[in-house]
Amino acid sequence: MKNLRTAVVRCLSRSIIKPHLTKQTRPHREQQQTCHLTPWGLSLISAHYIQMGLLFAKPQPLPSVGNTKVVSRTIVDQLKLSLSQTLTHFLPLTGRFVTNRCDDPPSYSISIDYTNNDSSEGVEFIHAAAPVTLDEILSSVYVPPIVRSFFASYDNEEMATINHDGHTISLLSVQVTELLDGYFIGCSVNHAVVDGNSFYHFLSMWAEICRRKGNDIELISRPPIIKGTFHKKKKKKNNNNNNNNNAIVNLPFCHPNEFIGRYPPPPLAEKIFHFSGQSMSKLKTQANNECRTNKISAFQSLSALVWRSLARARCLLEDEETSCTICIDDRWRLDPSMSRDNFGCYMNTLVVKTKVRELLHNNLGASALALHDAVAGHTDESIRRWFNDWKKTPKISLLGPQYDQCTMLVGGSPRFDAYGCDFGWGKPMAVRSGWTFKFSGNVWAYPGRDSNGSVDLEICLSPTTMSALECDEEFMNAVTIKDAF
Repeated sequence: MKNLRTAVVRCLSRSIIKPHLTKQTRPHREQQQTCHLTPWGLSLISAHYIQMGLLFAKPQPLPSVGNTKVVSRTIVDQLKLSLSQTLTHFLPLTGRFVTNRCDDPPSYSISIDYTNNDSSEGVEFIHAAAPVTLDEILSSVYVPPIVRSFFASYDNEEMATINHDGHTISLLSVQVTELLDGYFIGCSVNHAVVDGNSFYHFLSMWAEICRRKGNDIELISRPPIIKGTFHKKKKKKNNNNNNNNNAIVNLPFCHPNEFIGRYPPPPLAEKIFHFSGQSMSKLKTQANNECRTNKISAFQSLSALVWRSLARARCLLEDEETSCTICIDDRWRLDPSMSRDNFGCYMNTLVVKTKVRELLHNNLGASALALHDAVAGHTDESIRRWFNDWKKTPKISLLGPQYDQCTMLVGGSPRFDAYGCDFGWGKPMAVRSGWTFKFSGNVWAYPGRDSNGSVDLEICLSPTTMSALECDEEFMNAVTIKDAF
């Protein structure tokens, strides 16, 4: 792995990709001119971009082509063209934030403006190269630091860019890094604009259009729904709730310094742990049997396992309070529910707290049941109550050292169809994240490449805690050793 320590990612070109507007698609641009950020998105205005990417094996050149350099140019050009065609359906990603500000009374509202067609709009596309192989990335015990360089950087790699910077930088940036025997497509997308569901929606549609090679680009299998916040609740008798859910949300601030902060990630060890479908099934059965129920999911059981294992690995004191934060999609928990194709950010978080003593002295099922109950209690009523309370008293999420102690955050989802994103060269080899949202106790969940209910967890910890986790018997008994690709 000596090559990984000395390898440098080299930028070959940078360009701005704009939507491929035709007579059929141009009216959409005229109708959709401004998108107001939702409370879900605004709460993340001081958080990091989503950085996710897919690793692909380099396709073999056709006999008629022969030259690998020609194949590389063809692939990059096809990615650029198909990205432009995809952006026609996802126009908000081509815009920039605009702010309306007032000093008396303090007011600060943020929206996406994508009405102009000047040089400041569009999506940045970076073509880069790195002298490393697929095997060096995939066989590394820990996620190699070079992977962070497979994503766009706007602050000289100080790793402090936040969503509020979408006023001046692209809401979406794509970096295609050519490896010696593969490609990595790394996307950086503003988390105040989209959540994981909408990010993978966009990525899957881009892959779909790329596979078609220019045919029927105006019709896609899942057109995004770009509209207001969410449907008003059906009226009931004596219901005096006349709140306008789609109104512009004003933050009670005069200057962004009042609500934003920057938190470059500390030195961390990042590792991918694989859990087979059989292992997931065993955890689910164990948790449900211990609680004499059948309602705990496999992923809730896995999250509980990690929570307990981290408490031991961190050597937390029994009287300390520990928390597990779960990222959750509010779309289908509303009444009426929203379509999964509703484009935007509708991600919420649930926090479950307990004493370390209770977490470890009780069994796995008790922890999993606590997580299940938190999810089950997140109903339409609680979401709307949160929504209205947030508009009255906005709360901005700030990343910082407070995440490095007794907390654990579970993001991503094994439901996201990452391995269904075939750009025409076959199934991705792996999913990897960038430098964003990296703090001790952060856990990203991905579907396993082999499907069948398997899950990959990317866990970030201090090197000392990671070593302790790797020695935790309960945790490692559930981990599955993956076969080589």
